[in-house]
Amino acid sequence: MATTIMNTVGQAEHADDHALILTPLTTTGAAPIALWEVTRISLASLVANKTRSLLTMLGVIIGVASVVALLALGGGASTYITDQITAIGTNVLTVEPGSPSSQGPGNSGAAETLTLDDANAIIALNLPVIGVAPSFNGNGQLIAPAADKSATIAGITPAYQVINNLTLKSGTFLDDGQVKGASPVIVLGATVANDLFGSGQAVGQNVRIKDQPLRVIGVLAKKGSGGFGSVDDQAFVPVTLAQQRLFGGRTPDGNSWRVSSIALSVTKASDMSGVQSRIEMLLRDRHHLGTDGSKDDFRVMNQASFLATLTTITSLFTAFLAAVAGISLVVGGIGIMNIMLVSVTERTREIGLRKAVGARSGDILLQFIVEALVISLAGGLIGLALGAGLAFAVTLTGLLKTPVTLSAILLSVGFSMAVGLFFGIYPARRAAALNPIDALRYE
Repeated sequence: MATTIMNTVGQAEHADDHALILTPLTTTGAAPIALWEVTRISLASLVANKTRSLLTMLGVIIGVASVVALLALGGGASTYITDQITAIGTNVLTVEPGSPSSQGPGNSGAAETLTLDDANAIIALNLPVIGVAPSFNGNGQLIAPAADKSATIAGITPAYQVINNLTLKSGTFLDDGQVKGASPVIVLGATVANDLFGSGQAVGQNVRIKDQPLRVIGVLAKKGSGGFGSVDDQAFVPVTLAQQRLFGGRTPDGNSWRVSSIALSVTKASDMSGVQSRIEMLLRDRHHLGTDGSKDDFRVMNQASFLATLTTITSLFTAFLAAVAGISLVVGGIGIMNIMLVSVTERTREIGLRKAVGARSGDILLQFIVEALVISLAGGLIGLALGAGLAFAVTLTGLLKTPVTLSAILLSVGFSMAVGLFFGIYPARRAAALNPIDALRYE
């Protein structure tokens, strides 16, 4: 036995430089080795095999980076969508032509079932709303003396300003008299005004749309995107002007004027459902539809419900993407287990020698587990830095704000350590269970 041990010592001293090093865990076996000492030994072993350690970490690095980046992107997208909807208020109801099955913002298709008379009938209900604003939209080329620009032209009423929280930078907004008289006036969004007139004064200037001269009476303050569009890129005229002179809004029977949508801002959130039900009943009666809603030729979009639905969808989608990215973490864990098994095989004689001179099985078990944890933790931290860098790069582009949250950090790092622990247990148990006599005989 003594001869075997001495031979093994000699072989261990000339072991392959690329094998992980198992420093003596204890000399007497009287007490378990301290955790900090095991950690130091594990780090020394990993540093001695930099290439192998880095390749082992690679799966964990990719997995953590993917999880962090995707969670940041998903969170940023969810925040962006929420801001888009709340920019026009969550107490807003929007009535659009088309069946409820085609529900979605700006998805009215070719339906032409809403009229100005419908809007007036809703106003006559005296609902608990701040305002009712029918609109009739089209696209047109605005021609100024020195420039021209293609933009969305929205035919609206004064209530549109209140419902959409629009602020004037200069001039005035449309009034009821201009709507009744289909006056040739226009209010420009901030971007439209800048593109047409630069830094000059836009109010009082004239523009043309389809050979119709229009006088600029106001310019809106810059608002940014909201409601799946930007008012900065739009221009606003009286709804009657848009219907009668610009885009031809007469209904096929010639008895009324078509509208693209009817927006309402409900006074209290608790009244949303009641107001929506009364509007649906009114329009079904006016359009001679069934009371069950199966034949509706309109849809009422509830901003609060729509926001809740979108938030749920984006959260589920983000979780799905993170779960898919997490698969690479599991693959990385399998890589850790494979390398640790190889390490156990390479170090079989060393493990036998340590046990022969008094090392405990628990000490060997602990060292291999700590080595697996160190690999996974180091990979997790590198992956965290990489994922955060990717998220920051997206934020720098200005397309989307993608903050890395504390929960994402804790989740990714915690999961990477859990993977290291789970996949490191089997190799560690295998190393600890080695019989010292059999291990010393291993070739």
